[in-house]
Amino acid sequence: MPGHGDWTHTSAPYLKPRAAGQTDAWTAETAVKGRKGTQRIVHAGEVQAPQEVATLLGLPVSETVVVRQRIMLLDGEATELTNTYFPASVARGTRLAETSKIPGGAVTLLAELGHVANVVREEVCARMADDQERELLSLGPQEPVLTLTRVVLDTKDEPFQVDMTVFPAASQRLKYEMRMH
Repeated sequence: MPGHGDWTHTSAPYLKPRAAGQTDAWTAETAVKGRKGTQRIVHAGEVQAPQEVATLLGLPVSETVVVRQRIMLLDGEATELTNTYFPASVARGTRLAETSKIPGGAVTLLAELGHVANVVREEVCARMADDQERELLSLGPQEPVLTLTRVVLDTKDEPFQVDMTVFPAASQRLKYEMRMH
């Protein structure tokens, strides 16, 4: 696919807090591979929880959540679209609700707030891209995408984060090995 290089996506680094002074996992992972990973935060703030998100977080549909909507860039080209949702009780009034980059990434801030991943559930599906995804990811009319839905639970099995990510299917490889503790 022109403009998109193959990329192996590994989830584990994005689920562990970073040490003080370390950059976020995306920037670090891409740098190790000789690439440049950046992100554009399209929106951050409170919204009414979409039905699927409310269900995954165990919240009523009318509940307010905090969302961070991002376009992830690899060498300057959009490579994934990610919406991350948090219960308002976790993220309201924190940097998670702001459009600025978070030192060490959201996972590091969440750990500082007392929310550390214990159980992670991921579901990957393939489907055709919608018009907005085709435009943002520079896809052709018949190109499929992969969707990754991730739910992160704490040591009390309480969900505190939902990620909904869309990738161009032709350029992605998902690789899993998760040891949380």
